[in-house]
Amino acid sequence: MDLLNTLVDKGLRRELPTREEALAVLATSDDELLDVVAAAGKVRRQWFGRRVKLNYLVNLKSGLCPEDCSYCSQRLGSKAGILKYTWLKPEEASKAAAAGVAGGAKRVCLVASGRGPTDRDVDRVTKTIEAIKEENEGVEVCACLGLLSDGQADRLRSAGADAYNHNLNTSEETYGAITTTHTYADRVETVQQAQAAGLSACSGLIAGMGESDKDLVDVVYALRDLDPDSVPVNFLIPFEGTPLAKEWNLTPQRCLRILAMVRFVCPDVEVRLAGGREVHLRSMQPLALHLVNSIFLGDYLTSEGQAGQADLDMIADAGFEVEGAGTTTLPRHRADALAGGCGSTSAAESAGCGTQGSSGCGSHAAGGGCGPCGGHGEPVAAGAEEGVPAARTEPNGAARTDLVAVRRRGAGTDLAPNA
Repeated sequence: MDLLNTLVDKGLRRELPTREEALAVLATSDDELLDVVAAAGKVRRQWFGRRVKLNYLVNLKSGLCPEDCSYCSQRLGSKAGILKYTWLKPEEASKAAAAGVAGGAKRVCLVASGRGPTDRDVDRVTKTIEAIKEENEGVEVCACLGLLSDGQADRLRSAGADAYNHNLNTSEETYGAITTTHTYADRVETVQQAQAAGLSACSGLIAGMGESDKDLVDVVYALRDLDPDSVPVNFLIPFEGTPLAKEWNLTPQRCLRILAMVRFVCPDVEVRLAGGREVHLRSMQPLALHLVNSIFLGDYLTSEGQAGQADLDMIADAGFEVEGAGTTTLPRHRADALAGGCGSTSAAESAGCGTQGSSGCGSHAAGGGCGPCGGHGEPVAAGAEEGVPAARTEPNGAARTDLVAVRRRGAGTDLAPNA
């Protein structure tokens, strides 16, 4: 297919495809799906080989959020039966993080619900970062605390944070239909603050909220303009008790097309398969490893993932390998840009296909499931735009809530995590 040959050539050169080409990927047929995966897989292997980076979420503060994000189980007015607790103590968070590191996680993502941290909250998080780094040598720490105020990103960086996550979630045009308590511009500003402080920026999207193909392409191109090191792709988990509870708009095939489109637009960026992969990709998760180079291990913020060992088995069975702590995630040209240039490298590493020790080069990408965000306006109607499949429901019209498992273990509970 001429389209796929063109996209592979552009991806290997880090050249931006046209919007028409990105839209064409989302419009491919099921008969063409394996060709799409194979083409995007060539780009993924050029920059990241067969390595898969493991990330582990620690929910520092769950629920009780004043923001109104339509997709979020922690939102204001949510009736989802999730865990609710205030800040974990540094030693509790460090213990939770250790479970993920023991399972092979290279990065720990510290998430707290809320609009954004107070200065006292930042003090709490800095102590938590220090505790985790003290107990887990070499681990990367990403913070996801919501909208940042002046100076807070610098304080997190000084405390040892490697990265900051704040997702754009959806296109600027439709953002107001998902969130009313803050703006799309607020989110962009926070990502830019993190970058200005020297943190590795992580920003992604949520697919499956009733958006059109154009919305998906718009948000991915906006992310390309922001140039984060990591782009997590979440698939909506329609929690009962939230405004988007009945938005079952995704099939495994559509999820794979979305991931391929993101890879073509962001060829040398850490693309992370994030929340909702078990619910929407199901048995086709291994195919997604040919498109992404990073996943979350185990559970998410308020929902259960598949068992950590099942994740490790899936990676091995698909012919991939877990990325070690001594390997730099990003291709050398991106790692050097983040670190301000550190050390020399071989020609193979410059091409992005080799691995190299981190040796003080800094960190690369960071997590983000739902994270702090907001929105409570009327959601975009499912199927209202061309290219959005019909909602997946039971014969009686009820949403498939049986596919969502609320997290009842790990951080904030007396039960051990599954990592």
